[in-house]
Amino acid sequence: MVFSRVQHEKDRIEGVVDVGLIVISHFENPAKNRALEFLKEVLLWRKRCLIPVTAFLGAYHILTSYLRVERVSAYEALKKTLETKSPAFYTDMNVDLVIEALTNAMGYRIESWDGYVVAITKAHSAPIIYTVDKKMKKRVKDLHVINPIPEDVFREYNEWLEESIQLGKIQLR
Repeated sequence: MVFSRVQHEKDRIEGVVDVGLIVISHFENPAKNRALEFLKEVLLWRKRCLIPVTAFLGAYHILTSYLRVERVSAYEALKKTLETKSPAFYTDMNVDLVIEALTNAMGYRIESWDGYVVAITKAHSAPIIYTVDKKMKKRVKDLHVINPIPEDVFREYNEWLEESIQLGKIQLR
């Protein structure tokens, strides 16, 4: 599935996809299929959301450093998704957007990456951030912050994650 670039300014953007959904959809876990279903809709441009391509760098780091996914497997999975050349991929990072991201991080008391997701969302007048980040949902009140993974599936994922951490299969900071 190779797409030509779309001028996002001309498209109504529904939302922006955060890195956590990229991570969950690229390794074996109880929520993978639901995350993949959502991601497929975005990649096919049926759901008009932007995915910052820089999220794939963060996803690789999380997959390999914390979730202990083998490096080649993480690379191949992420590369395969990127090779779709989906119109959802957002590639515009400039100084003004980074300043806005830092402003958001400071103002909302969130991570700078999350501030970047908020900046993209606002720059495109999109109403929704799709994320699994509970802290963002609590702190960013002027946008809709939605986890597209059903609550019961996400609860199962978190239980699986907690068990995996306790067994030493996953290493969180």
